[in-house]
Amino acid sequence: TLGGYGEAVASRNFYSSNFNRYSKAEQYKDSPSHGRFDLPHVVFFVGYEFGNGWRMNTEIEFEHGGTEAAVELEAEEAGEYETEVERGGEVALEQFWIEKTFSRAFNLRMGHIIVPVGLTNGNHLPTQFFTVYRPEGENTILPCTWHETGISLWGYLGKNWKYEAQLIPGLDSDLFGRKNWIKGGSASPYEFKVANTYAGVLRLDNFSIPGLRAGLSGYYGHSFKNSIQPSEASKYDDVKGTVYIGAFDFDYQAHHIIARGYFDYGHLTNSEVISNYNKALSKYSLSPRTNVGSEALCTGIEIGYDIFSQIKSSKIKEQKFYAFGRYEYYDPMFKTDSDIPKTIWYQRQKVVGGINYFPRNEIVIKAEYSAGILKKPYNNENSVSIGIAYSGFFN
Repeated sequence: TLGGYGEAVASRNFYSSNFNRYSKAEQYKDSPSHGRFDLPHVVFFVGYEFGNGWRMNTEIEFEHGGTEAAVELEAEEAGEYETEVERGGEVALEQFWIEKTFSRAFNLRMGHIIVPVGLTNGNHLPTQFFTVYRPEGENTILPCTWHETGISLWGYLGKNWKYEAQLIPGLDSDLFGRKNWIKGGSASPYEFKVANTYAGVLRLDNFSIPGLRAGLSGYYGHSFKNSIQPSEASKYDDVKGTVYIGAFDFDYQAHHIIARGYFDYGHLTNSEVISNYNKALSKYSLSPRTNVGSEALCTGIEIGYDIFSQIKSSKIKEQKFYAFGRYEYYDPMFKTDSDIPKTIWYQRQKVVGGINYFPRNEIVIKAEYSAGILKKPYNNENSVSIGIAYSGFFN
């Protein structure tokens, strides 16, 4: 089986790109707009059925049209240019697994797999969300798409339940930060993934109501000392950096309506110790060296209606045209330990309105206006984006 997906995007952002736009917000409230063109994801996958219940799948991803190393101008007071390495290697191997099917209820998958926590990680194809870019909340505080090397058990229980349980490496708290909470902790700049600690994942989906899938997912694992050179100081003996994540999501598709939503909550123990530890790391380390929140959350909902469903012409029988609206809220520092100040410019709401035109089920043309609402005195971050994307199999 050959397949893949890809996205090409153009955006106009009606706010300043200056690194001081948060620390000196008043000076940049009337700044000119700026534009961007991007290839967020271009992915190719190959699958093969060996027979007797054995199969494999490989998925290779190119992010932003190149390798996973990039230079960024950080929106912090120092305004430093940073070379960001998201994961070692020239391209991202998002999936590589071999699976044995024993029955409908029991399948064993081993290799590099998707971690199905939250809505977007399990539904990250561009035809599975209305916005031009992936939903911003989950894409901010969680690894997205989250992929790890591990073992997965999955299957169906009766007609209405699907489950998946995984054992994977733990996250690395050295890579946590105030902007993206624990998102960076899944990355590894090395030729291997450090696994001094392990983590468990569980997901349950229910299909009892026609047209509706409702899911619960969770993550548990320790993150401190899961780096290549962990501290051996005795004062850190009891520090675990335990990450708890709980998520609910749903997807409804019926009566020419598509509605999707999610709520994710996460808690990090020992966040004050981890914040101080990371800030004391060498400037040559890969850590953001910033504070990290003890709790983070994000929630969002989008609803779209197929306008073409009301037109009887056979010429558009296989086409769809959705008008949609979306609301999102997220905060990577929803709560902090007593001595850790909150960085409130990362807390925001997002209101989006737009259209999705499907000339074929596998192709979508998107356009949207997005209002990014920040707390005062910070300036809102509004934008207009258009994009074209595909997702499908070639044979």
